[in-house]
Amino acid sequence: MRESIDGALFAQMIIHAYAAINGQKQQINELNVFPVPDGDTGTNMTLTIATAVAELRKKPYASVGEAAGVNASALLRGARGNSGVILSLLFRGFAKAVKDKDVIDGRDLAIALDFGVAAAYKAVMKPAEGTILTVSRLATAQAAAAARENPAAEAVLEAAIQAGHVALADTVNQNPVLKKAGVVDAGGKGFLVILQGMLDEIRGVPMPEEGTAPAEEKADFSALTDEDITFTFDTVFIVRKNDPPADLTSFEAYLNSIGDSLVIGEDDTAFKVHVHTDIPGAALTEAQKYGTLELAKIENMRTQYEDMAAGKKPQSTDDLEMDEDAPLPAASAQAEAPAAVEKKYGVVAVCAGAGLAGVFRDLGADGVISGGQTMNPSTDDILREIQRTPAETVFVLPNNGNIIMAAQQCVPLAGEKNVVVLPTKTVPQGISALLVLDPEADESANVSAMTEAISHVATSEITYAARDSDFDGFAISQGDYLALAEHQLFGTDQDLSALLERLALAEPQQNAAFINIFYGEDVSEEEAQRALEIFQKDCPNAEITLLSGGQPVYYYLISAE
Repeated sequence: MRESIDGALFAQMIIHAYAAINGQKQQINELNVFPVPDGDTGTNMTLTIATAVAELRKKPYASVGEAAGVNASALLRGARGNSGVILSLLFRGFAKAVKDKDVIDGRDLAIALDFGVAAAYKAVMKPAEGTILTVSRLATAQAAAAARENPAAEAVLEAAIQAGHVALADTVNQNPVLKKAGVVDAGGKGFLVILQGMLDEIRGVPMPEEGTAPAEEKADFSALTDEDITFTFDTVFIVRKNDPPADLTSFEAYLNSIGDSLVIGEDDTAFKVHVHTDIPGAALTEAQKYGTLELAKIENMRTQYEDMAAGKKPQSTDDLEMDEDAPLPAASAQAEAPAAVEKKYGVVAVCAGAGLAGVFRDLGADGVISGGQTMNPSTDDILREIQRTPAETVFVLPNNGNIIMAAQQCVPLAGEKNVVVLPTKTVPQGISALLVLDPEADESANVSAMTEAISHVATSEITYAARDSDFDGFAISQGDYLALAEHQLFGTDQDLSALLERLALAEPQQNAAFINIFYGEDVSEEEAQRALEIFQKDCPNAEITLLSGGQPVYYYLISAE
């Protein structure tokens, strides 16, 4: 029975925890009860803790306090999505409790866990039962009880995990949505996987193999037909940036012109690209204008699909020994010198899609971060753009409910820059807020005007069902078109035109003076024109604008004002 934990062991516990959740992230993603393709809790928690692992691997740690402090700082900056932010808060409180300790026993561990729960609850304005907060709170309460009986660190952590599993099982009863779907809370599950990984390290259990690719970077061949594969080669590569680094906007536009499913992640020194294309060599050649190619992986999705359909194991590039989940070399936004102040106000916006990014830039946004429903940027990603914005006050438009918390973590990290996070949950809300920003008005007047503008926007979206589901009275089949109104399920249909017609006839659109229709990367111009015709017919009193948003996952984003 392990009695205590020192700095070196704590660092290894976090590394083991990362490997554990990395191996189970897709299972956690699939606990998402809403059937749209955004089940990213497992991915967000994995990417968040990966940032800490990159830091912890840099050197040995003589004390728990030092290791926990490095872990907490990295988690904060790497936090992605609400689940990642809450995870960072749990470990931030933990680090405060042990900051002066070289070694901790079970009693110290229980106190530190309790500090973590307090920090997480304090940051969440309306804590809900049946979530990661509930699981962490009840697990921590049992840790405190166990420490009074047996102060060994191993025993206390084991007791916390056991109580956590009981609490996790009960989340299905505490949350009506979870109960109807018959699943437990994804964030709570992820937290227990992390704790179990930490306990396994204490006990000497072999670490799970790393290297499973993030969900958004792997084609689900079982769900495809050969006709569904638009481009042949799944292409992933890492490039070390030139010095000074060049802006990647033109490169992104080029890749979008030769392929789809584009994701670009970057830090100060390198960038990583995932794209589906028929000409991977051209993508790699173009990339070398921006830096030095370091790693590449190219797989033929058509032959992989054929192997899967024939019941064979698809060929892969495992012999490259490339870990797609390995974080890029850590680079803190805090280390980047803030841009010199040139104006009173600046704006940083988050969106996915070249068309939407262009809209924000045309309206005056200083920085646009690629991200959204299925790819939440980290706190550090947002902070980096804030620091690059040459303004005294920077307004941040997250444009997604799962990004707001990560953006809010930037406020105390931005140094002398004043950061104001507007709670925009959709891209149309962000656009409306930006439209009313007055460079001559004072901050409070702008916040009031932008908040007011947000309240007048009704947002509808059309996407697809990622799986079969019985949700909110709708019997949903995988592949059905889904219409959402303010993120609530509006309707489903196998006929996209019929669903567009129902949305056009809904009250927000019927009462609107202005309607904007942003069509996504999977929608042709011809299809978009048909959608426009439906709205022009059914909403004769509205001024309707059709724009190419280029957003993934969502066929249409529709704003009504």
